[in-house]
Amino acid sequence: MPTIFDRLLERFHFYLAGVDSDLVADAVARISWNMLARTLEPRALGCLRYLDRIAELAQPHSKPLARFVADHRDELRWGQTYTASDFGQAFIDSYGWLEVFGTRGHFVNDEVAAGLLILGPGIVYPDHHHIAEEIYVPLTDGTEWRMGEGDFHVRAAGEVIHHASNVSHAMRTGKEPLMALYIWRGGPLAQKSTIGLEGSN
Repeated sequence: MPTIFDRLLERFHFYLAGVDSDLVADAVARISWNMLARTLEPRALGCLRYLDRIAELAQPHSKPLARFVADHRDELRWGQTYTASDFGQAFIDSYGWLEVFGTRGHFVNDEVAAGLLILGPGIVYPDHHHIAEEIYVPLTDGTEWRMGEGDFHVRAAGEVIHHASNVSHAMRTGKEPLMALYIWRGGPLAQKSTIGLEGSN
């Protein structure tokens, strides 16, 4: 009988398979979806209070995934890369991620990590960069994203956002929370991002 983690992976895969993007299709094709499960203790975070609203906001194709995560939030292992000393307590109280698979996730994968990021309303995720290539697909509308030293632009739910290795990026939410699917590959999969613009410390 499938576990909730099997069902989570199935919904995650189903959503990704429906994204109309050559970049995402290539990433999905390179993933071996027959992954070993990893036993993890559940961990809750403050940002989980936004999950019901996120499930309401999710587009039809992403709603099964968002609703499933909301319904099973207390059984999942949520994580944070940063501490209050990095971005402040208000950020920490509204930020977290769920690694579905990777080096820390519910399923073992040493080549690619993927999961879901949550940011609450009115939050700025400051400029940061990392070695791994990153693909984001927002599941909710209204968040502004920027890359490098460019301006912030609103990105729609389902839009594919690509950050090459060590390219700085930032996000800021408006009146609604963000849930975004992410894929990391081609670099350390559990590395803490470097804060600030590319090349700065």
